[in-house]
Amino acid sequence: MLIIDGKTVRERIEERELKFLSPLAQKSSQTKGRKRFEEPCALRTEFQRDRDRILHSKAFRRLKHKTQVFFSPYDDHFRTRMTHTLEVSQIARTLARALDLNEDLTEAMALGHDLGHTPFGHSGERVLNELMPNGYFHNKQSVRVVTFIEDLNLTEETLDGILNHSYDFMPSTLEGKVVRLSDKIAYLNHDIQDAIRANIIRTEDIPKETVEYFSTTNRIRLTKLINDIVETSYGKDTISMSEECFEQFVMLRTWMFEHVYSNSPAKLAEDKAQNVIRRLFEYYCDELKRMYPTSDDDSILQTACDYVSGMTDRYVLIKFEEIFLPSPLIQKNNDEFLFRLAEMNGLYK
Repeated sequence: MLIIDGKTVRERIEERELKFLSPLAQKSSQTKGRKRFEEPCALRTEFQRDRDRILHSKAFRRLKHKTQVFFSPYDDHFRTRMTHTLEVSQIARTLARALDLNEDLTEAMALGHDLGHTPFGHSGERVLNELMPNGYFHNKQSVRVVTFIEDLNLTEETLDGILNHSYDFMPSTLEGKVVRLSDKIAYLNHDIQDAIRANIIRTEDIPKETVEYFSTTNRIRLTKLINDIVETSYGKDTISMSEECFEQFVMLRTWMFEHVYSNSPAKLAEDKAQNVIRRLFEYYCDELKRMYPTSDDDSILQTACDYVSGMTDRYVLIKFEEIFLPSPLIQKNNDEFLFRLAEMNGLYK
């Protein structure tokens, strides 16, 4: 163990946090802790450990083959759920550093916020929301991934930020609020760029008033948003934009919903994508009922949901083809993890 002047590396980092971070920031040494106690690491703070566990998780790796907005993009430059997550992390870290907040906690929250997203983006989330009796929410599934399916034993602060990054929720920490706002900034900014690349919109189509305020350049728009948040939020117990910036941001977001998110060629394949997920979900429910006939319906539904929601776009199509399309050339992929989830969810024969 490396000891410098009688202190571990972690202890020195914790001292720097107490000395230099805002009084409003979350300090690693003051964490509420984990569900299961673990001995402290000599090198890393508790929030750094959270970040590393998320980064090395299987769910994080699968994000590279999950839809952001465009299904199975032909162009490698379109965003995926992973590149979106990395952009959220970059924006959130920049804000946290500028606001003297805990950058490590912010990064952990940002990297974990979308681990529960379904294949085919929000369209996949909507169909599972219809199929599950209590609905499906990717933020809650993200928490389920890190607490139950992969059991990363994260700190309460990180879990709070992951759970509460969505619109109808509010984090209890400023770091979580930074991630919540960074998520919205990231997707609006990069979805404009992707929609232009896909020839769904043109630069000249963007509302003139927002162009005059933000510019048409992603870099300039992003810089203006970040600078405004820092100027508006520094030293305060909230994270927000100025009134004028927020008004322009909402105007641009509303325009994107009307022209890209809700009514555009990007949505043409949505019914097909939802049908794939629906058919697979129903198939796995039937299989689980057959194999575990004495198990309750809620556990069966949850197991099928855990399995299908964790699939990548690519894998969900492979499984659909394997199960529903007749072809002797298909190389079958086993469903070993489905049955592992069945065991974890308490299904019994």
